[in-house]
Amino acid sequence: MAIQAPATEHINAYEVALRQYDRAVAYLDLPQGIKDYLRHTKRELSVNFPVRMDNGDIRIFSGYRVHHSTVLGPSKGGIRYAPNVDLDEVRALAMWMTWKCALVNLPYGGAKGGVICDPYDMTPTELERLTRRYATEISLLISPHGDIPAPDMGTNAQTMAWIMDTYSMTVGYSVPAIVTGKPINVGGSQGRKEATGRGVIICMDEALRRAGHNDPGEIRVAIQGFGNVGTYAAKHAFDLGYKVIAISDVTGGYYNAQGLDIDDVMAYTEHSHHNLLEGYSKADKITNAELLALDCDVLAPCALENQITEANAADVKAFLVVEGANGPTTPEADDILFDKGVHIIPDILANAGGVTVSYFEWVQGLQSFFWDVEEVNRQLGRVLIKAYDDVVRTQEQYNVDMRTAAQITAIKRVGEATRTRGIYP
Repeated sequence: MAIQAPATEHINAYEVALRQYDRAVAYLDLPQGIKDYLRHTKRELSVNFPVRMDNGDIRIFSGYRVHHSTVLGPSKGGIRYAPNVDLDEVRALAMWMTWKCALVNLPYGGAKGGVICDPYDMTPTELERLTRRYATEISLLISPHGDIPAPDMGTNAQTMAWIMDTYSMTVGYSVPAIVTGKPINVGGSQGRKEATGRGVIICMDEALRRAGHNDPGEIRVAIQGFGNVGTYAAKHAFDLGYKVIAISDVTGGYYNAQGLDIDDVMAYTEHSHHNLLEGYSKADKITNAELLALDCDVLAPCALENQITEANAADVKAFLVVEGANGPTTPEADDILFDKGVHIIPDILANAGGVTVSYFEWVQGLQSFFWDVEEVNRQLGRVLIKAYDDVVRTQEQYNVDMRTAAQITAIKRVGEATRTRGIYP
């Protein structure tokens, strides 16, 4: 069968999120009004703002901040800088954040933000001005007890430091708990940078152990994406002895059947242009489409949504898919993979490590009491394995796939909390 690239037509992420929701909520005995309520976002802010560029020109940028739910607590979610950000994508990501937080029993609802820009085409000073202006625009919604942003694609710890400083200057005192994922020297947490990727491998390792695969050296892993999630997923898998045979970024895929030395790859990207893999010589160059169809045991899509679709799901040869990205698999692809016997660890479980350690960082910031990295990692493992157990129990109870089980578990918690709180007034 020919290898096909992901479908080029636009797949609306919010429509995917709603279809996943409808599939899961059908199993729950909740009042129809609550089912309808949880299907909608709580509030949406769209902003258009000027930024002075280094050459003196003024450019207008557009951005968003969406709250999906605040039933379980303050809303929580990252901020994405990318050229293709749109409101529906942010809505979908906010909804997935609600289910993710509920699944791992964090006292948060879901939120997400984004700015339409290409951060790789902007200088650090331009990015700082954009970030500070965007933070000011969304200050209507964010607060350490109401909505706590974090990094996402195109943003990082420095971005969070600028937001923290901007908010702190506005209120007149330092507020470390306004964001998570910030540098350690301004109140960040040990282990936060690695947390999402580490969590992907904790979940992968647990799935393999339960399936009787006890020798990491025999497991071939392909990871799509070598950003914050994919890099640390590859690193943790490599450190545990798994054979990482392929990785990729925007420059393409890089494959070595004997396994890649991830420490060497990370050393290379650290000194490359924009931390990219381009030019890495100790691997064969392949396309992203070829990576998704590699002969491997585990496939971890850790890049963007809608990568495994109806067009290419039949090409997937891995027996386990671990979703490091948000929404990388469409509902049609879910059905194809299920029929092929492929086991999927869904995004709201597999990539929940980042928000879990963000919660730890938030708590540390509020208390001004900080943990060492060993404690962070121990607590991270405890939370994710407990959530994995909860999903497996739901899967057995309802006889459904892992994604539907994860969403049933999460939606049930939010729905029951909504019913307990009541409808105001």
